This record gives sequence, C-alpha cells and structure tokens, in this order.
Amino acid sequence: MEFLFILLAAACIFGLCFIVDKTFTKAFRSKAQHRSGLAVRASKRYGLFGVILIVLGILGICTGVSEGAVLWVGGIIVMLMGAGLAIHYLSYGIFYDKDSFLLSRFGKKDRVYRFGEIQGQKLYLIQGGAVMVELYMKDGSSVSVQSVMEGVYPFLDAAFAGWCAQTGRDPEQCPFHDPSQSLWFPTVEEE
Repeated sequence: MEFLFILLAAACIFGLCFIVDKTFTKAFRSKAQHRSGLAVRASKRYGLFGVILIVLGILGICTGVSEGAVLWVGGIIVMLMGAGLAIHYLSYGIFYDKDSFLLSRFGKKDRVYRFGEIQGQKLYLIQGGAVMVELYMKDGSSVSVQSVMEGVYPFLDAAFAGWCAQTGRDPEQCPFHDPSQSLWFPTVEEE
C-alpha cells in the first residue's frame, strides 16, 4: 500500500511540475527570442533530480513527524535543495534568433544582447571533462555556457554567424574560429 501511495505522490508531483512549466512558459516568455524555438537550457537532469529530491524531502518530513526531528529537519533540507534545482531548471535559459539572444535567469531581469556585442571568449575545463565557454560582452558583462547544456553548440554556431554578419567580418578570415577546439570568438587575454 505504501508503494502505491509513493507512486501516486510521484505522479502528482510530475504532473504539477509539467503544468507549472507550461504555465510559466506561456505567462513569462513572450519575446521574439522565446518564440523562435531556439534555446540553450540547463540539463533536464536538474529538473529530474529536483523533483526526486522534493519527493524524498516530503517523504522525510512525513516520516519525521512520527519518527523524530532528525528526519523532519533532513526532509525539509532535501526538499529545499530539490526546489532549488527545479527552479534553476525552469528559470535559466538562453533564447536566440538570427540577430540576438535573450538571457533569462531566476531573480534577474531578462537581458537581450545582439551578437555583435560579443567581444571575445575564454575557455574553462570544469569537473567531469565538460567545457565552459564564457562570452565577454561590450558592456563588461559575461555569459557562460557549458558543453553539457542542451542546445549549446547550435547556439554558438548561430552566435558566430550573427557576430560575423553584424561586425562585417568574413567567416573565412577568422583564424581563431575552430569549433572542434571550442573556439568561436577571439580569445580574451588575461589582464
């Protein structure tokens, strides 16, 4: 009987997350870049692990009410961690079209950049062998994308094509451009 309750609770939580995602998308993503259908998103594992941790947290809270404070407090902590992962997955995204991209993050206002505003890039090797490409913008800010994100390589290819078109460069005359080495833009030198 407990297994059926857990299965029903998990189905309800997955359904609720699906409804929230669709509602969130319709209500807050109405700009041209959102409608293009082109995006860089956090890996779906963030959302999945978030939902699993929320379910485990709820189970810990329910068990902790009768078993002890340690499970109750632990359940709250696990549930909050899961909520953080789910919120990150739902709120982070880079949406782009042929001229510009829009950076969406939780708690920050959406920011639109034209591809011509990209000044250069730096590469970082992160844990697990993934590559992070940090794009430096004209206004002094930077935008980071990781190779493990969904849609990152089509975005970088589109960004390079848009950057060349907006800055008047010929793609054939860009010796730094080598996608096989994760190089799309001139490398920013250390200061």
